[in-house]
Amino acid sequence: MRTIGIVVLAIGILALAYGGFSYNKQTHDAKVGPLSISVTEKQQVNVPVWAGVALAVVGAGLLIGGRK
Repeated sequence: MRTIGIVVLAIGILALAYGGFSYNKQTHDAKVGPLSISVTEKQQVNVPVWAGVALAVVGAGLLIGGRK
């Protein structure tokens, strides 16, 4: 439980510090003979502040509760 608490607490702190994350999504692929075309889009996911705070509180609770 203590390890899970540390991981959840770290995720909550990172969510508060960065506010979200981005990733690349490949949307289209076209191959015509030897010619190949692909399109990638950069997607942004925003993490709400309340979710970061909730994760940090739950992680701290697991960390403290895991000691007993």
